[in-house]
Amino acid sequence: MLTSAKGRLVAGAVAIGFALLYWQVFVKLVMDWYNDDNYSHGFLIVPIALYFAWERRHKLKAAVQKPSVLGLIVVVGSIAVLLAGILGSELFLTRISIIGALIGTVLFLFGWQHLRILAFPIAFLLLMIPIPAIIFNQIAFPLQLLASRFGEAAMGIADVPVLREGNVLILANTTLEVAEACSGIRSLVSLLTLAIVLGYFSDRRLWVRLCVALSSIPVAVVTNGFRVAGTGIAAHRFGAAAAEGFFHEFSGWLVFVAAFGLTLAIQRVIALVAPEPRPEPVPASV
Repeated sequence: MLTSAKGRLVAGAVAIGFALLYWQVFVKLVMDWYNDDNYSHGFLIVPIALYFAWERRHKLKAAVQKPSVLGLIVVVGSIAVLLAGILGSELFLTRISIIGALIGTVLFLFGWQHLRILAFPIAFLLLMIPIPAIIFNQIAFPLQLLASRFGEAAMGIADVPVLREGNVLILANTTLEVAEACSGIRSLVSLLTLAIVLGYFSDRRLWVRLCVALSSIPVAVVTNGFRVAGTGIAAHRFGAAAAEGFFHEFSGWLVFVAAFGLTLAIQRVIALVAPEPRPEPVPASV
């Protein structure tokens, strides 16, 4: 680590330069977190990533510092991506260049060992960056159709007459549209973030962490399908008001809590079936 006065001066200069380069990008990013409910979890990503980095402080102190000139090349490339994003009005490029600049800075100042130690905290920051609209739409629309089909099937089982046309469910007394906000992508992204954090704190094995994180995807899709079905059944029984306003929003929170509960249950099942080996006790010296 850079512990000398000169090292701290270099680190301070790098931090100031980073802030000057990216402050406008960060302002727009924070505004998206505030205005877009799909990415409101972004406010939690940076503090959690900083905690992950702080947790590795002892490993960082013990690591050998071997700065690499390749890091400078990565930083220059990231700045080029930033400029291309600014000139092309492409927000995703400006934001993804933050990750590249961080990687290059760590590599240039400290070396490969430090970068390997900080790989997970840096990668975790990817969750704060909104998906490009063209990719978002490619994901959201199939999820809308999937939720619509699921809702139609579940309502049919519940003897609720329904006709589906694309992502529109036509009931006897009302019509429900499974809009983009009801596609489940919002809960999917948020649940995936929570699942990654859950897996990280609950088990040290990589395969378990991956299983917990990946399990959140089908859980989010299925629970959102139940939400659509429940909304349709409620609208059939109690009228269109049951699918709007407070009841609609409350059902979203309720389903998300249920989805996280299922993810937690999956983690517990994995822990019971394949418990994490306990470290062998170190024999006391005589």
